Amino acid sequence: MTRAIQAIDVHAHYGDYARDETPPLLNGWISGSAATVAERARQAGVRLTVVSPLSGLMPRGRADAVAANTEASAMVQQTPGLLQWVIVHPHQPQTFAQADELLSSPHCVGIKIHPEEHQYGIREHGDPLFQLAARHDAVVLAHSGDPYSLPQDFTPFANGYPNVPLILAHLGNGGGASGDPTLQVRAIQDSKHGNIFVDTSSARSLLPGLVEWAVGEIGSERILFGTDTPLYSTAMQRARIDSAGITEEQKADILCRNAERLLAIEE
Repeated sequence: MTRAIQAIDVHAHYGDYARDETPPLLNGWISGSAATVAERARQAGVRLTVVSPLSGLMPRGRADAVAANTEASAMVQQTPGLLQWVIVHPHQPQTFAQADELLSSPHCVGIKIHPEEHQYGIREHGDPLFQLAARHDAVVLAHSGDPYSLPQDFTPFANGYPNVPLILAHLGNGGGASGDPTLQVRAIQDSKHGNIFVDTSSARSLLPGLVEWAVGEIGSERILFGTDTPLYSTAMQRARIDSAGITEEQKADILCRNAERLLAIEE
């Protein structure tokens, strides 16, 4: 049974959620320490969780990604079950040097970019980011679905750097509740080299039919399990895949096999 599979969560965070316009009570609910994230994962049958610290992404436009990367490098090494995405921010050049160093560590699996929180357009800043990833054959996890990070704007970079696997975050995110839920899937279909993937780390992925539709359009081999925890419940996101109307083999692809292959994680 799929529920016996120890999953790999490719999209998670830890730390304090810090959105100025969000009520303090809600900020607290969707925050969580590294230990909390790891324990929730264990309870949900997730054996590895790849995190980036919220302090490196927010407050929006004001985050210190350099300090956050340094903290995360130490935190993941002392928290069993966690691995790291190194955050790269084009307006903070030191993060490029950090990536050069951290990508050689067994605790760091790739690069995280977030145009929305860092407030830059991927069309204008994509080349140096993908050049960095290409030098290391590194996987890139990118926030997608909002104005600075439309999925279709990533496709030219993925096509131009075929050795860079790109995971578009947030299946179904199309810029809000009324947005187009097909954007990530369409970007994958437009890719030339088969190096674009999508993760399930969105509230939209809970919609009946979206995961099933995506599997029908692009195959289970292009979809990875992600939760966006602590913003969302790890157990809830896991239950969505366990109960999806797809085959057990397809569920296994999404929950762990694709991540094992893409991130070079041993079974």
